[in-house]
Amino acid sequence: MTVLGVPLVFDSLPQWIGACLILVLAEGVYVSFGFGSGLIAVGLMALVMDGLRDVVVILLLVNIPVEFLVVASSRRMVQWKGVTLAALGLLLGVPAGTWLLGFGNPSFLLFYLAVFLMAAGLAFLLVPEGKSFRVPPWTGFPMGLSSGVLAGLFGTGGPPVILYYQLSGAAKSVFRGNLMALFFFTTLVRTPTYLAGGLITPPRIWSALAVLPAVGLGAWLGNRVHIRLSETAFRRLVSVLLVLLGLGLLLR
Repeated sequence: MTVLGVPLVFDSLPQWIGACLILVLAEGVYVSFGFGSGLIAVGLMALVMDGLRDVVVILLLVNIPVEFLVVASSRRMVQWKGVTLAALGLLLGVPAGTWLLGFGNPSFLLFYLAVFLMAAGLAFLLVPEGKSFRVPPWTGFPMGLSSGVLAGLFGTGGPPVILYYQLSGAAKSVFRGNLMALFFFTTLVRTPTYLAGGLITPPRIWSALAVLPAVGLGAWLGNRVHIRLSETAFRRLVSVLLVLLGLGLLLR
């Protein structure tokens, strides 16, 4: 498919429309809660598009402005010390996870991670309202390290971070701001890596621009939802999303 002579990765107009609709949903959830865009976008867009690499790269590119804007608007709520320690752990964890992957494909770990996430999500739903645990800032490093190892092994590094902030009982804006700050850091690290690997190509850049209006709409809707949600409803829905994230990993 070409637009004004510019090649895109989409085969047809219906495929582009389908991708736009999926991204409205994915970015809406992402901006509402601070996670979930990969689970939704990669899972659903893989059903309408053949090239998984195209999907992953487009999602990386469109998330750059979304994450930047959310982090900029939440900068006073972000616990920068914990995020910095988590980012350092993440930097060390990704190559460690990639190295471990060289010894085989430990899919059984993914199975246990999925089951654990589903159990944790259900447990959070049963925890009395207002119950939380004080999590020291230094624990950000081992949390980031475990996230990095999982990202290196499976490309899924979000679960430990999500559980970490859910366990601490962080307010919804703090929860979202911290997650987005860490994911934005991850995006900044991944982008030059993708460039060096030749994954970011002109058709993928133009395709990302072609779906950007849909991403903007999803982000706007997500922010409206985030503002309107009560703290109680937010925590409940995060727990539900944890169960769905575990189910998605289990199906993978």
